[in-house]
Amino acid sequence: MAFVDEAKFFVKAGDGGNGCLSFRREKYIPKGGPDGGDGGKGGDVILEATTRLSSLMDFKYRSHFMGERGKGGKGKKMHGRKGEGCILAVPVGSIIKDAETGDVLADLVNAGDQFVAAKGGDGGRGNCHFATAHNRAPRISEKGWEGEERWLVIELKLLADIGLVGLPNAGKSTLLSQLSAANPKVADYPFTTLEPQLGVLNFEYHPPCIIADIPGLIEGAHDGAGLGHKFLRHIERTRILLHLVDGSAPGEEPIQQYQILENELRCFNADLVGRERLVLLNKLDLVEDEENLESVLAWFKNEKVRVLAVSAKEGDGLDELKELLADLLEELSLSEQDAIDPA
Repeated sequence: MAFVDEAKFFVKAGDGGNGCLSFRREKYIPKGGPDGGDGGKGGDVILEATTRLSSLMDFKYRSHFMGERGKGGKGKKMHGRKGEGCILAVPVGSIIKDAETGDVLADLVNAGDQFVAAKGGDGGRGNCHFATAHNRAPRISEKGWEGEERWLVIELKLLADIGLVGLPNAGKSTLLSQLSAANPKVADYPFTTLEPQLGVLNFEYHPPCIIADIPGLIEGAHDGAGLGHKFLRHIERTRILLHLVDGSAPGEEPIQQYQILENELRCFNADLVGRERLVLLNKLDLVEDEENLESVLAWFKNEKVRVLAVSAKEGDGLDELKELLADLLEELSLSEQDAIDPA
């Protein structure tokens, strides 16, 4: 099933029901007063976040969502029934924007979060509301008010603890398959990953976490180059970034790859550069020049950047990686807790 992370759709809330024009008619009371009831309110269109969905696939086949119209009022001051609302399930992490202005209207980050995308129209008043001392038999009633309608854009930002970034063919998919039960497509050519992949990393003494792998970035990705630019937003919510570079590349190429990644992240969202990150020099099994590898490792350490040499294919260094990630997540959890409750 294809991954869909952006869609445009139309919402129309139900119109309010019409008020009733009616007069009391009972035996021996030939000229009863007005008793027309009010119309029912139109149904709202509501978006609700759920963990049961991980893609916006539903919007690929349907783009119009409408609430039910309220029922009209009746005699004997009976109000019309309220229209049924349209509750639309969306994935956790969905951002709702106005299609015309681009303004962000809602950010549904927790399961159960709701957003009223369109409010139903109020029901019209029955003629019993219009009786006065001078007009005891009003022959007027209100029509129901129209429900709101508008075009919206929904974007999905995956919720993950760890985000994998790297140039094409850096080995991100292989690493994801080694660290989790995810089964992404793996091959020795660029752009194997064409859509974001999620995996669950289990620890022995720490709660499991979610890892997101996005398509490989190339220089200029933030301006739309390559395949990875449209998926960059999926790492905006991550707590830790794993930069994968080819540690077997000659000379200063691993450093240059890292600098390209840092620049793309900075240009896309400057906040990402300040995120907790770890550089992985991957493809340790293919390294031919050990001295060059040591030189590259020394450069990162001199820059005070956390770095680790691994082989995603052979599994070398992955146990150490898991321990380091568990420690980092624990540190972040403690600092986040301190920020919430300084005492």
